[in-house]
Amino acid sequence: MLTVEFKHQHFPRTAAHVSMGCTMLIDTHTHLDDARYNDDREAMISRAREAGVEAFVTIGCDLLTSQAAVALAEQHPFVYASIGVHPHEVKHVLDSWYGEFRRLAQSKKVVAYGEIGLDYHYNHSSPKEQRERFREQIQLARELKLPVIIHTREAQEDTITILKEEKASEIGGVFHCFSGDAWLAKDALDLGFYLSFSGILTFPNATMLRDIAKTAPLDRLLVETDCPYLTPVPHRGKRNEPAFVAHVATTLAELKALPIHDLAMYTTRNATQLFKLPSG
Repeated sequence: MLTVEFKHQHFPRTAAHVSMGCTMLIDTHTHLDDARYNDDREAMISRAREAGVEAFVTIGCDLLTSQAAVALAEQHPFVYASIGVHPHEVKHVLDSWYGEFRRLAQSKKVVAYGEIGLDYHYNHSSPKEQRERFREQIQLARELKLPVIIHTREAQEDTITILKEEKASEIGGVFHCFSGDAWLAKDALDLGFYLSFSGILTFPNATMLRDIAKTAPLDRLLVETDCPYLTPVPHRGKRNEPAFVAHVATTLAELKALPIHDLAMYTTRNATQLFKLPSG
C-alpha cells in the first residue's frame, strides 16, 4: 500500500478539541438548481437544515446554472454560490460569458469560481479546448480574487501542471469530490488546496480513497454531497440530497478516530476560511 507523508501540520486530537452542542456541517458542493429538486426543493433544503447542515454552496456548471446558483443563494441567507463552466460544457462558451461572470461575481453571495478543470473520461469537449478554457477561467478567478473549485477526472497530471503555471495557489481552492491518487492529494495540498470528500468515501470499494482521507491533514478537509449525484451508503439508489452529507462526515470522523462533533468543527472552519463565509 502506498503511503504518503503530507507536509502539513495536523491539529492535536486531545484536549484542544472543542465539544459542540450540536453537529453543524457545511455541504460545500451541491447542485440545488437541478431539475430533480423541482418538486420539493424547499422541503429538501429544510430537511438538510434539520439534519444539521448550516450552509450550502451551490455550483455553477455553465452560464445558466451559474445564474441559477446566484439566484438561489440570494433567496436564502445560508446558501452561497459558485460560478463557472464545467469541463464538459466549455465547448459552448462564448466570450460574452466572461463579462456575465464578472457581473455575477459582484454579488456578495458568490464565494468561488467553479467547477472548472479537466475531464478526459468523456469527449463532451475536446481536451485541447478544455485546457484552454481551464487556463482562461483560472485567470478570471484570479482577477475576481475567488478560490477555484476543481473537477479532474483522468487528467491529473495536466490539471496540476496548469494550476502551477497559472499560479492558482495565489487564490487557492479545493479539489472537489476528491477521488484521485495519493500523489495528487500531496500535490494539491502542497499547492495550498483543500480536499473535499463526497459519498464515494462510503462506497465499499473505495479502500484507497479512505487511506488517503485517513492521512490527509485535518486543516485541509471539506465534506460535500455533489447532490443529486453520488449518493452515499446507506442511501444508494436514491436521489442524493444535502442532508446525506452527515454520512460522509461520519465516515471521515471514523477514519480520523474523532467524534463527529470534532470532525464537523474542523470541516466547517475550513469551509468558512476557504470561502470567506460569515462565522458565528
